Amino acid sequence: MKRMLPGTRALRTFEAAGRHLNFTRAAQEVGLTPAAVSYQIKEIEGQLGIVLFARTSRSIQLTPAGAVLFEAAADALDTLQRATSRARRMARGPAHLRISLGAMFATNWLLPRLARFRAANPTLELTFDISDQVRDFDADDVDIAIRFGAGHYEDTCSDRLFDTVVVPICSPKLREAGTRLQTPRDLLGHTLCYVDCPVDGMAWPDWRMWMAAAGIDDFDDSRCVAFADSSHVVQAVIDGAAIGLVELPMIANDLAQGRLVRLFEIGVSIAPAYAYHLVYPARSSQDPRILAFSQWMRHETAHTTHPVKG
Repeated sequence: MKRMLPGTRALRTFEAAGRHLNFTRAAQEVGLTPAAVSYQIKEIEGQLGIVLFARTSRSIQLTPAGAVLFEAAADALDTLQRATSRARRMARGPAHLRISLGAMFATNWLLPRLARFRAANPTLELTFDISDQVRDFDADDVDIAIRFGAGHYEDTCSDRLFDTVVVPICSPKLREAGTRLQTPRDLLGHTLCYVDCPVDGMAWPDWRMWMAAAGIDDFDDSRCVAFADSSHVVQAVIDGAAIGLVELPMIANDLAQGRLVRLFEIGVSIAPAYAYHLVYPARSSQDPRILAFSQWMRHETAHTTHPVKG
């Protein structure tokens, strides 16, 4: 009699445990407790009559039989993921484009312009995958992505959109309160926040770099507040609690509508090779949806630092 095979959820748990060789990290990935992962592994072992892991008080290792099943489970899950992605693209139809992009880019750059895109392309429907993670176009349900980096991604086309510069901003309330903000040194008495998000291991511009560009070499950054997401920096500034360092192209609409105020003309760029790119599979370079979106993006990015008007 054939034994029943573990279900997809159980295989995902086993694959995560076999990849991490740590039940705690596997649990974090699959959304379970470490105890639940351990219990599920024991259930699979009992179901198959195979010992999958050699356990000690400090570590776990795949047994030879476990290694065979791990390789098969990883291949099966990858095949299923890719097939699911293809099926979803087929179900969406030819008039639907799914875009992967970061939350800040989506909220502050693309959404204010979305009405113009729909007016220019009324038959093309857009949906979004909000993420900064690099996507696999074969395995993930994504047609095209907007990413910041050097633009080097395997088996893809990468169209450079625009580079970026970080600048200091404050809230209008701070200015209206009569706060002295006439020289860069006037910022030293304020809470200064910035984004800490290394790109390819390279540091994102911070307050120490900006102060150096402003000619202040004795700046103490120990009291600066770092956030992982630029939206938190913007919110802290809008609330009037801080002065922030953020990307100029991402706040053009806020500046135009008076929610934020730029301080000084000094900005800091990162390495010249780095910019926002439109990334898509090389095989899709002639896809009418990709061509339409790419053409519209090129038109919009010609004026990316200008205020957005309806």
